[in-house]
Amino acid sequence: MILASIFQSGVSIEFYIVLATMLFCIGAVGVLIRRNAIILLMCIELMLNAVNLLLVAFSTYFGKAEADAQIFVFFIMVVAAAEATVGLSILVMAYRKLRTTDIGLFNNLKG
Repeated sequence: MILASIFQSGVSIEFYIVLATMLFCIGAVGVLIRRNAIILLMCIELMLNAVNLLLVAFSTYFGKAEADAQIFVFFIMVVAAAEATVGLSILVMAYRKLRTTDIGLFNNLKG
C-alpha cells in the first residue's frame, strides 16, 4: 500500500484532506461554470476521484484492517466508468444531431 508507506514517512492526513478538497472544489466549479459536456463529465470524474482519495487516505490513516474503504473505492470507480460510458454515448448521439457539445442546446432534443 503506497499510502501506508507515505503516512509512515511523515506526510500527515491534513495534506490529503486539503488536496482532496481542492480537487473536489475544482470539479464542482467546473460543473457549475462550464457548458461543454465533455468538460462537464471530466469535472464529475475529478470530484469522484477526490472522494476516492479521501476514502483511501482515511482508511489507511485510521489503520482499519478490513478493506471496506478500498471496496467502496472500487465500486465508485465502476460507477464512474459506467457513467462515463453512458454519458459519452449520449454525447456522441447528441453531437450527431446538433453538431455541438454545448449543454444549453440539449433542450432542442425534446420531441
